[in-house]
Formats: sequence, C-alpha cells, structure tokens
Amino acid sequence: MNEPLSVPFFRPSIGEEEIAEVVESIRSGWLTTGPKTRQFEADFEAYIGNDVQAVAVNSATAAMHLALEALGIGPGDEVILPTLTFTATAEVVRYMGATPVLVDVDPATLNLRPEDVEVAITPRTKAVMPVHFAGLPCDMTRIHAIARAHDLKVVEDAAHALPTVHAGGMIGTHGSDAVCFSFYANKTMTTGEGGMLVSTNAALIDRARKMRLHGIDRDVFNRFTDNKASWRYDVVAPGFKYNMTDVAASLGIHQLRRCDGFGEIRTARAARYDAAFADLPLILPPHPPEGDKHSWHLYIVRMSDDAPVDRDQFIAALQEANIGISVHYTPLHLMSYWRDLGNYSEGAFPGAEDIFRRCVSLPHFMAMTDAEQDRVIEVVRTVLGG
Repeated sequence: MNEPLSVPFFRPSIGEEEIAEVVESIRSGWLTTGPKTRQFEADFEAYIGNDVQAVAVNSATAAMHLALEALGIGPGDEVILPTLTFTATAEVVRYMGATPVLVDVDPATLNLRPEDVEVAITPRTKAVMPVHFAGLPCDMTRIHAIARAHDLKVVEDAAHALPTVHAGGMIGTHGSDAVCFSFYANKTMTTGEGGMLVSTNAALIDRARKMRLHGIDRDVFNRFTDNKASWRYDVVAPGFKYNMTDVAASLGIHQLRRCDGFGEIRTARAARYDAAFADLPLILPPHPPEGDKHSWHLYIVRMSDDAPVDRDQFIAALQEANIGISVHYTPLHLMSYWRDLGNYSEGAFPGAEDIFRRCVSLPHFMAMTDAEQDRVIEVVRTVLGG
C-alpha cells in the first residue's frame, strides 16, 4: 500500500535555462555584481515599465533600508506601517534611528486601511510603508492622496507583490518614492536571496547605487572594466554591502521571463482551492476589486467560528498528515521587541489579532502538482468534516 503523499509548504521552480545561465556566469569568472546584474536590472525596468529605474540588491530588506536612507529618514522621525507584516518592514525603520508606528489592518483585505494611516499621522510622521499582503494590492490611490496632503514619503513593501496590479497599473508604477520587491526562495520569482528597489526618482536611485556598495562613487562593474584609472574611486558615505551577485542575477533573468506564467499558475491553483473549500467553515482569501490583480504569493485560510477545530489544532492535524504549512504573521505588536518599543499590549490591534488567531498559509507554489494539491484538499476537508 502506498504511503500518503507528503506535500512541502514550498518548492522552487527552477528550469534548465536558469541553470545554464548560472553555469555560464560561473564559467565567465565574473561572480559578483557585473554584466548579469546589469541585464537583470534593465529587464526588470522594462517589465515594470513607467520609466522606472531599478537597483538590484541582496534582499528586499536591503532595498527598503536603502530607500529610507536615500529619503533622509532619521532619528525623531516616525514611519507608519501595518502590524501584520514580517519584521523586516519595521526593522529597517529602526536601522535609521526612526520610530515605526504600527496600525491595524482591514479584516477583509489583510492590508492596512488608508483611514488608519491618516489617524496615525503626527508632526513627526515622515513616511508610510504599505505592505501588499499575500500579493493583494493596497489602495495606493487613497494612500497617495493622504501622503500628498501631509507631505509624506511612500515606500512600498512589495515583497509579495509581483506581478500585482492596482488601478490598471503594475505595482511599482503609481508614483511612490520607492517600491521594494523580494526574490527570496519562496517568493513569486526567485534569485535565492535578492531584491530590487525601483523608483522614478533619479537622485534616490543614484544614492541607492552608491550606498549598496560601501558608499563608493563608482559602479563596481565600471571600476573593474574601465581601463582609465580603474583603481580610482571616492567614498561619499559609510555605505552598506547590499549588492546582488551575477550568480543570483542569472537566476533572476530567466525567472523574470517566467513571472507572468508563474502568476497564471498560482491564480489557477488559488481558484482550485476556492472551489474545493467553498462549503467548509473557512474564511477564504480576499480577491482583488475590478481593475486590480492579485499575485497570489500566499493562499491563507482562516478558521470560521463554527469550525470543529481551532487554528492550532488544524495546524497539528495537517502536520500529522505531512502537509507543510506556515503562519503569516504573528503581528509585530505581539513580539517582545516591538511590543516593548511601542508600549503595545494585546488587544491594541483587534483586526490583526483576529486574523492571526485564525490564519494558516497552505502549500501554494508554481511547482505544485495536481496530486499534491489534491492531497492538501483531501486532508483539509477531512479535518474540517467536509
């Protein structure tokens, strides 16, 4: 008798094209930031459109840090962001000596509400960092209107949001000061570790390019390929070590070409889950409004009040059946550092807390087979009595 199928939470989808490009990069002898990284940046600029410029870095965290640094965020400043996010969104604010001001999220969309942003603004507020949770776009139209009215900078945490669309335009094209994407292993496309900062602000891009590699005033590739005094350079600021390698960019070049196809696969998988779970005591993921597009980076279900098990029991049952799961996320204000920093207490943000108590992220990835998804569906239905 065959053993029941085990299903991981995630497995990357890496093709022969990516492998060949990585091998070519290794054989070329150019492993760090060089021609592949430049090509990846150019390809990404063309993909996003709207005349954005792109800076490839080693993580979305690095991209957000560089963006805040270039915008001059510093001690005494406040930056508004949702409590339901990964800690990186808030930690980059602390890198700058500024204070993250947490706000609740909408239980319907899991995204921050523009009206909560407006209420949280003080004379010290300098920026807002919306997070496109699970790949569903925030209402950037309203967020930008609030930002303009209060002279605030906007840095989008778009780690989940490729290729997400809002109001007919791809995330990255709506006029934010900076938009930061992630290419971590389990994202909608991957370079293993990596990220991209995009902006139409040429001064911000120039600063980010310098600061991603120690504050050096010359591009690393140029320094080693220009025969005219290539060893000469200046250091204009104490920068960081955030550059992307050509090995990572080699993956990104081909992953980007598959990005739309990956999105179609995730959308189809989400629809399959929706149909299979429609009669179960679950709150299914929100869908985007007309004119918007969800990237479906994550498929998150929530236990309904009439579910026969609570969230933790549900997780235990799936794990017992060898189904990989995750939880996105424990709200920041419930974690010790952020709780103590902001003097938050349980109950401070009821929307996020209710989501957290109920939510489970199910396996949902490009390389998933029908048999694997069928197994997840079977186990979920069995646990919930469907």
